Amino acid sequence: VLPIYLAALVWPVGALLLPAYRLSNLLIIAGLSLAAYGLGTKFCPTRVIRKQVPYATGSEDVDTMLSGISANLDKLHALNDAIPDPELSAAMTRMEKAGRSIAAAVEQAPDKARSIDRFARYYLPEVIKLMTTYANMEKNGVKGGNADQILTELRRNAAKAFENQLDALYSAEAMDISTDIEVLDGILKSQNLT
Repeated sequence: VLPIYLAALVWPVGALLLPAYRLSNLLIIAGLSLAAYGLGTKFCPTRVIRKQVPYATGSEDVDTMLSGISANLDKLHALNDAIPDPELSAAMTRMEKAGRSIAAAVEQAPDKARSIDRFARYYLPEVIKLMTTYANMEKNGVKGGNADQILTELRRNAAKAFENQLDALYSAEAMDISTDIEVLDGILKSQNLT
């Protein structure tokens, strides 16, 4: 703003020093005003502060939810690197892929955010907590029935639940498509085109 103020200040000062009713004096004041603006921008450059917004759905709550999901999925990815079990690692890769697809689906259609609220607030953080516990058990060399039970449950249920949540997001579209197909079949039959 300072360059604009300097350029504006030249006009009253110039009008006091030079009679403003002459065209030549107005042109001189205008030139001085432009020079003041140029010097002002040189000494006071415009600062642009850029803030990266990972999601911009138009709803602050949905953006916050998606950012939380993304952060948890990043943690899941890091845990995947820390867990040596290949079967669990494959399940975690499936979970991450399904989770990122869920986030992408909600980003495209923010009205779906309500249907993943429980997933985002409870299930995903709980899976991260369980995976962290298991990774710590692996790191510390803990063996036994409890560790095996946790591993079995995580292998069997975690990825399936993520994929079921993703499937549930698209259930409404699947119903709409099947209804549209039925209507199209009805039209084709009514016109004897089938």
